[in-house]
Amino acid sequence: MRLAVMGVLLVSLLLILFIVVRKKIGFGWLTVFGTHLVLAALGLYLVNFSGLMTEVYIPLNPTTVGTVMVLGLPGVALLYGLKISLMG
Repeated sequence: MRLAVMGVLLVSLLLILFIVVRKKIGFGWLTVFGTHLVLAALGLYLVNFSGLMTEVYIPLNPTTVGTVMVLGLPGVALLYGLKISLMG
């Protein structure tokens, strides 16, 4: 099972590299992705520890950071609303 997973990951990596080289996209997208990742994590960190919303803690995990990366500040509001409505 572990060998199959490693094989799938290796094939995926090779295909992504092939697309990047073939389409001449370059690695500039990696800078944009990294910047969005850092800003999303920083935004969640500031919301959690600023004291503005003391009753809700939004954990820093790949799901929450990914949500904020894609949606931006409305993603923080979405996570806040989900946390309040689901957890009480």
